[in-house]
Amino acid sequence: MSTELSEGRDLEGLGEQATDGDTRLTDICSGAAGSRMASIAEYYAGKNVLITGATGFMGKVLVEKLLRSCPEVKALFLLVRPKAGQSMQQRVSDMMTCKLFDRVREDNPDFHQKIIPISSELMQPGLAISPEDVEKLTGCINIVFHCAATIRFDEPLKHALQLNVIATQQLLSLAKQMHHLEAFIHISTAYANCNRKHIDEVIYPPPVEPKKLIESLEWMDDGIVRDITPRLIGDRPNTYTYTKALAEFVVQQEQDKLNIAIIRPSIVGASWQEPFSGWIDNFNGPSGVFIAAGKGILRTMRANNDAVADLIPVDVVINLTLAAGWYTAVHRPKSALVYNCTTGGINPFHWGEIEHHVMSSFKRNPLEQAFRRPNANITSNYLINQYWILVSHKFPALIYDLFLRLSGQKPQMMRIFNRLHKAISLLEYFSSQDWEWNSENLSMLMSQLSPEDRKTFNFDVRQLNWPEYIENYCIGTKKYVLNEDMSDIPAARQHLRKLRNIRYTFNTLLVVFIWRVFIARSQMARNIWYFVVSLCFKFLSYFRASSTLTN
Repeated sequence: MSTELSEGRDLEGLGEQATDGDTRLTDICSGAAGSRMASIAEYYAGKNVLITGATGFMGKVLVEKLLRSCPEVKALFLLVRPKAGQSMQQRVSDMMTCKLFDRVREDNPDFHQKIIPISSELMQPGLAISPEDVEKLTGCINIVFHCAATIRFDEPLKHALQLNVIATQQLLSLAKQMHHLEAFIHISTAYANCNRKHIDEVIYPPPVEPKKLIESLEWMDDGIVRDITPRLIGDRPNTYTYTKALAEFVVQQEQDKLNIAIIRPSIVGASWQEPFSGWIDNFNGPSGVFIAAGKGILRTMRANNDAVADLIPVDVVINLTLAAGWYTAVHRPKSALVYNCTTGGINPFHWGEIEHHVMSSFKRNPLEQAFRRPNANITSNYLINQYWILVSHKFPALIYDLFLRLSGQKPQMMRIFNRLHKAISLLEYFSSQDWEWNSENLSMLMSQLSPEDRKTFNFDVRQLNWPEYIENYCIGTKKYVLNEDMSDIPAARQHLRKLRNIRYTFNTLLVVFIWRVFIARSQMARNIWYFVVSLCFKFLSYFRASSTLTN
């Protein structure tokens, strides 16, 4: 068991006096010595919470879960930047009208009064937070959840370093000024140390000292940085995993001053149970691959059928995050605790199984206006994959674009396939191999929860039914990403039947063409053809005779 785990069992902060008029932690736990510990919802009651990345996928789910399952939380301060001509208030207002918040809206129509947006920009010094807002935050925040990050695998190193490392440093600097801070929870990734096959719940030495790297890159222009990036990241596949490893080290450096926990989710997918099954709002990661397969655009993908597809539902990650915030604040471990939030070692599911269930789901619940019938295949062989890319991707794209040109429209299919191939190539590293993640800290945390909290903040993936989850995931991409109505499924099925008939017609014409061009002109080819046909006829005759005798 890790050192962090053994140290994490210390309850050294429970009897200490809280600062500036706050109650003792023992008072939070109902006063008398030996009385029960506060539940998670009771702990968050009356607390002011700061969240970064709140308008992102995981951030939205975190905000919704806090408002729904911890209804007595005092306020949620969201660091938000203006974007695409929208003010931060507009972005937050748009977020709160999302279907994700329907259950919260039913329970508390005025929930938006608890949400306080704070103008911020992660790329600017001091996070571009005004002095007035800094004073407000340092005077009232109790818990920080740092979810903001760039998740682009091909992000230029300087940009990824600024968003994932330097912004984390500046947020930690702000956190150290907070008078009532009880916990700082950092969202990392299970792939921060993907250059190792076995990953424990510890913070590994960084590939380079972050401070030295930041100072070195300051004077370099983008071209030089781009040229040296492959040598810097070494055996890691991209700048995302590289900078996430650096960020973990930066967070660890403050463990003597702050109560810290680090959450490492693997590939975050659609919701499992909360607030409803299958909620997803983006094309990132597996979602875009599923949609491309459902539309009939994706026909081949290079991956290992037997490799574990370490998907983790977003609500599992958020439930663990809130539970870790509670444990970190109440138990105050001496050093930062790391939680590997993965499924592979607990309830494994493989890429080959995902392929089967995704195809089956989209045939039962097809997407509207599919390009072709869903029929994607996974192969680990590079040459076979390249062959199918040529035959099933590029050739049909060229024909379709030619048709668009002839009809006076702008060709687009080849551009779509090029983008798809780039996205899939970035995922190949993660879909072609396995990792082993230790989960002792996660198991320890689960054992600390009351039966009620285990139900309300469920992160036990042993209960996850994979075929049902994948079905709901595919339906979620249809309903929430593509905004398609489930009532239109009969029409979508009719469209698939039309595509099937077109395919049969095309194959028939292709056979006739091959006959006329090759077979009809060669006596030897005709003899072979007649021999094959006669064998098929004799087999059918024998089969019919055998069936008659049996009857």
